[in-house]
Amino acid sequence: MDLYDVMRSTAAVREFTGEPLPDDVLHRILDNARFAPSGGNRQGTQVVVVREPGTRERLVEITEPGARRYHAQRTAGETPWSAYTPSAVTDEQVARTRVPESVTEPIRTASVVLVVCVDLRTVAALDQDLDRVGIVGGASVYPLVWNVLLAARNEGFGGTITTMAVAEEPALKRLLGVPDPFAVAAVVPLGKPVKQLTRLRRAGVDQLTHLEHWGGGPLRP
Repeated sequence: MDLYDVMRSTAAVREFTGEPLPDDVLHRILDNARFAPSGGNRQGTQVVVVREPGTRERLVEITEPGARRYHAQRTAGETPWSAYTPSAVTDEQVARTRVPESVTEPIRTASVVLVVCVDLRTVAALDQDLDRVGIVGGASVYPLVWNVLLAARNEGFGGTITTMAVAEEPALKRLLGVPDPFAVAAVVPLGKPVKQLTRLRRAGVDQLTHLEHWGGGPLRP
């Protein structure tokens, strides 16, 4: 596929046909995704490839607490898990919230689930002392995760970046034997899409650019 076509049609895929994703194709996906950049080219990312149904079921259980809080806050009109705006949702509201199958079923029905981890010793977190949640360290892991999805699209497969399970990271690390000082960055189900979207809705360049200053812009062709 043309690179721009891949970039414009790599959707978040959560419904899968059940068709296998062979090891040789998965290897080709990861073999190309590994060329993603990382801070200092330290390449601190490791990937746990999960196919075993029992492990997936435990992944579903670990995913549910974070997902339940996410959807309780969403139902209340909040931005879920916001690191900026405090939540007014109570623990009782969270406990009453049902986790949609669209959150848990991809873990069960995907051909394979990738758990992407990053060695914190390799991450340059330049924002660690700022009075806000850290973001910059993700530059050393998420380019690879996105490359996985782009490569999967090129191979006729798809998936999505999920992070609900990271809310219960200690349990997730115990399940998979992930040692310290590794952190879990994403859980990525991959499989053959039931439906391949080709037209995605995204903000235009004029809505996300500012020329020279926040008050400037937008960039136009």
